[in-house]
Amino acid sequence: MTPAEPDPITDHGLVWEDDPGTLRRPLMVAAFEGWNDAADAATFAAAYLARHGGAERIAHIDPEAHTDFQSRRPHVELVDGVTRSIVWPTTTFWVARFPERDLVVLQGIEPSYRWKSFSAAVLDVHRRTGCEMLVTFGALLADVPHSRRVRVTGTATDPELIARLSLEPSRYEGPTGIVGVIHDECGNTRIPSVSLWAPVPHYIASPPNPPASAAILDRFVRLTGITLDLSRVQRTVARWREQVDEVAAGDDEIRGYVERLEARFDDEAADEPPAWGEELPTGDEIADELEQYLRGLRGD
Repeated sequence: MTPAEPDPITDHGLVWEDDPGTLRRPLMVAAFEGWNDAADAATFAAAYLARHGGAERIAHIDPEAHTDFQSRRPHVELVDGVTRSIVWPTTTFWVARFPERDLVVLQGIEPSYRWKSFSAAVLDVHRRTGCEMLVTFGALLADVPHSRRVRVTGTATDPELIARLSLEPSRYEGPTGIVGVIHDECGNTRIPSVSLWAPVPHYIASPPNPPASAAILDRFVRLTGITLDLSRVQRTVARWREQVDEVAAGDDEIRGYVERLEARFDDEAADEPPAWGEELPTGDEIADELEQYLRGLRGD
């Protein structure tokens, strides 16, 4: 694929930097800083995928078209301790290559305005790189304890995809972020899309939150079947929980609050069927169902 020269009107600020060549069964993965990214858990997960897949930068969206620089200011950096350089808040696209398939990883910032135009730029990259599906990562603040497993919610807009992958139809009503808008555009244009969300304890909202990021990555690996070593992330999760436990143990009020959250969490878990991707079905079964769905879609 050789990207055409970008047009500022039709390409909505999209700028191609390099030709990614022919990609192998690619999927697009997207995460955005801001409203959809509690404790930076979603964007950390996307960055981890890009870094471990080689991270070749192929395109970006010009921030001039979508960013309010008074709320999201550029940074000044010194190069060699002398020259001042402006670093703009930019949405970038990377190619990450894994043995099983390639990923187009979007690391972005929730736009300030022109969300439909921004979404069109994202889906333009999706189309030009031949991606079969779009998967977004998100994280939200919730009344959950830090000491229990992270329940990642997987949702999709396509009823057939929901049934095949044992996902959940979204029942949320209310304000949404750019992730919701992009998935709506995917539904309008018949692009298969999945959204993975991790809850973050609201009493530990400051980044990072390794358990939430690790849970998103684990669920993504189960969904796609790619090979990704998460052992280092899991060690970070263990250390993080030890540190939080130590702080909570030293404060009677915090400890009591966490114990109440744990009791409610355990009661709810006892009444729920196995969560998708944990006991039923297996990761291989999920990946097989995904491939069957995509093959059928290409056949149609």
